[in-house]
Amino acid sequence: MNRRTFLCGLTLGTLFAPLAAEAQETGKVYRIGTIWPGRPDPASEIVLRAFRERLQELGYVDGRNVIFERRWAEDRPERLQELAHELIEKNGDVIVAWSTPAVAAAKRVTTTTPIVMASSGDAAATGLVESLSRPGGNVTGVSWHHAELATKWLQLMIELLPRAKRILVLWDSTNPPDVVARPSLETAAAQVKRRLDFVEARDAADYELALPAGADRHADGVIVLPSARAFIHRGHLAEAALKNRLPTVHGFRGFVDAGGLLAYTPRQSELARQAAGYVDRILKGAKPADLPVEQPNTFELVINMKTAKALGLTIPQSLLIRADHVIE
Repeated sequence: MNRRTFLCGLTLGTLFAPLAAEAQETGKVYRIGTIWPGRPDPASEIVLRAFRERLQELGYVDGRNVIFERRWAEDRPERLQELAHELIEKNGDVIVAWSTPAVAAAKRVTTTTPIVMASSGDAAATGLVESLSRPGGNVTGVSWHHAELATKWLQLMIELLPRAKRILVLWDSTNPPDVVARPSLETAAAQVKRRLDFVEARDAADYELALPAGADRHADGVIVLPSARAFIHRGHLAEAALKNRLPTVHGFRGFVDAGGLLAYTPRQSELARQAAGYVDRILKGAKPADLPVEQPNTFELVINMKTAKALGLTIPQSLLIRADHVIE
């Protein structure tokens, strides 16, 4: 072989190598499993649509080169691990989990299938990853700091009710992000000389008892630490809060859509788009252990004016100006 022939062959080989690799992947159909702790509703469908639209932008078309396996726990957290097992048996290429309990359930089931956190609180502090910069293992994705946001919820409560002195905090000690958030919230409250009453609440009966008790103790308002269980019972919580004339501050928009007063939260549709980016990188060969955990890119302030009017509460103009969504 002379030098010209060698160089020509080298050039053509270089040019066609990517095309050959692409041709090999043409017939590949990826299977993406998703786990959701709740049930299908308009809010969750919007979030899932954002996830799928971002994947489509990245070249993944449902039914052509990707199949979605959706699983809903139907407001029964105890089913999450069973659902994760189902997705593993389907030989999914990646599992996308919404909520800290869903991520934890998937992690208990597999140490090899990649798991993407679409929405999770304090991933490092709760042991879902080794660290945010170096996750290790098979879990990565998007995680937000309950501890930092909890102080923001307290600030909003004080801005909403400047004279508030006693605030009821509904929390779930079995939810790791709630446990992580509590010390920061207590420290922040001490600095601004507010009293916090922490009350365990995990089901509808708890809310129906806790909120009247809060009213009896002359609580001025309620901060609801956002757990999957609290989200499941958001309708009961909103009804009980309104019945007992207690303004509520939340960490998920879904609480406000259900009748809660105010929420400051990562924008869930943007979290879904971030999660889709992780799925893309993993399907292209990246390992979860090497992909640093990201923080949410955007947050939103949501106010329910229907609830404010029912409570006879005037929302400060400073909050209305900053609100991203006002429910009339």
